[in-house]
Amino acid sequence: MLTVVALAGDTASAVEILELRSENEQLSRALESRAVIDQGCGMVMVLAPCSSERAWDLMVDISQHCNVKLRSVAVALVATTQDEPLPEQIQRELPGALRRLHVTERR
Repeated sequence: MLTVVALAGDTASAVEILELRSENEQLSRALESRAVIDQGCGMVMVLAPCSSERAWDLMVDISQHCNVKLRSVAVALVATTQDEPLPEQIQRELPGALRRLHVTERR
């Protein structure tokens, strides 16, 4: 009986370790994504003078209209600092997102 209890405890510990490792990996990916999203927001704030909240809104707007992840929009914006062109889909959507940003700021 003692062996079964010990094995159950070992199994529970193993499951907990696997869950913690998975959570750790997810948090690491989230931190990496957040860093590039913050960089993208900073670029928007410089290019279209606005607050960080409005820059976030603009990137979310582009993300939704292009049906791409927010992180992908940020990565594309940041890549322009390395002379990478914006993906065509984002290039097409950016002017409209900027117009919508400025219209909502005036309200």
